[in-house]
Amino acid sequence: MSDTCRPLDSEVLREYDIRGRVGVNLSADDAFTIGRAFAAILKARCAHLPTLTCAVGYDGRLSSPALEARLVEGLAQSGVNVVRIGLGPTPMLSFANATLDVAAALMVTGSHNAPQDNGVKMTLGGKPFYGRDIQELGRVAAAGAFADGKGDVRDVDIFETYVERVLEGYGEGRELTVAWDPGNGAAGRGVESLAARLPGTHHVINSAIDGTFPAHHPDPTVEANLDQLKALVAEKRCDLGFAFDGDGDRIGVVDSQGRVVWGDQLLVLLAGEVLAEQPGATIIADVKASQVFVDEIKRLGGVPLIWKSGHSCIKSKMIETDAPLAGEMSAHLFFKHRYYGFDDALYAAVRLLGVVARAGGSLDALLDALPKTHNTPEIRFACPEDRKFQVAQEVRDRLAGERGVDVLAIDGVRVTTPDGWWLLRASNTQAVLCVRCESPTTDGLERLKAQLTAQLEASGITAPSWG
Repeated sequence: MSDTCRPLDSEVLREYDIRGRVGVNLSADDAFTIGRAFAAILKARCAHLPTLTCAVGYDGRLSSPALEARLVEGLAQSGVNVVRIGLGPTPMLSFANATLDVAAALMVTGSHNAPQDNGVKMTLGGKPFYGRDIQELGRVAAAGAFADGKGDVRDVDIFETYVERVLEGYGEGRELTVAWDPGNGAAGRGVESLAARLPGTHHVINSAIDGTFPAHHPDPTVEANLDQLKALVAEKRCDLGFAFDGDGDRIGVVDSQGRVVWGDQLLVLLAGEVLAEQPGATIIADVKASQVFVDEIKRLGGVPLIWKSGHSCIKSKMIETDAPLAGEMSAHLFFKHRYYGFDDALYAAVRLLGVVARAGGSLDALLDALPKTHNTPEIRFACPEDRKFQVAQEVRDRLAGERGVDVLAIDGVRVTTPDGWWLLRASNTQAVLCVRCESPTTDGLERLKAQLTAQLEASGITAPSWG
């Protein structure tokens, strides 16, 4: 290990966090550099504070302990005090950030990515550290513009306090039979603890934290990764089941029939109790969300707001609008209502359990009561890095002023027509375009697909297979 810092590979400086392949473009020495560069920015922005303390946590990936150790060294050698909360889900670090006297928080995690990947999620001053912040960190690292000092490092065990706080989200209700699959991710210990304390009957699989993810890939938004959970729900005749991503900030939900409850549907189901207490409040979803979300939030007495995809974007908009609830199709769910405003899949699971336990019927019935639409999944397909944003702009330009078409251009283009809506956006993290269509009718869906296909071809892009 060296204390000589080197510039970071530009590919790891993503829009929402730092993310790379360990041993390829990310190393423990890079984590040291990240600590040094982040500390310099922290000192510059928080010079008014008498002392600077940063909370640090890490997930269950095999590379995480070494990265975390070097990250802490980098912070401490820059004069920043460090509170180490140890191994756990990202929401536990967010809880530390919200409840301890710290100016910033850094989480070593590869989130839902492959086992060989890892990175750092960052928060400064209670707000996401992303976009231009991350590019600034890269410039500080490249210039070696660090601050020197000697920070104190101490360990703080907040696990029990965190679990007890999550349990407060349940309330009262009938007992349920529940399946849980943390997927060998960092939420495993927390899930075991919640299942032991919640009312009802609980069945937990894949709770041992294992950075090789032997059971399945740790991404609950890919339906194939829910196969074991669906099987457990069927075998144990559960009312519902929960899955989690590698660092516990994204949730997967299935009902008793094994049907997936997607992120925008979860927002609608959770919004009822929120809006009963805060009528007229803003509820935020990302541009991939169904029109059902918009219509149902209005029906419940709320103000729906469609915003940019990306957990950092959603969290920032939530702070700006003082929204009590927000979420994404990728199943990051944020509660300010009775909570702290960060995305926490364990807390979301407990809140949903409470909603179902107090409902007159099952989760299945709640899902069946939502209006039905015909839609495609989100389809991602390759597009050159230097073209992906241009294509979205070209489509916006062609549709400008077209009659009978409403274009929302906050994140790519979301185009609403009498047939429904379609979305084209560029990924912020990969060389891909993303598309989705939704209509009340099957014929309308086909027309939307044709419109989107024509727009892609007009830009010289081959449309994806719609399946």
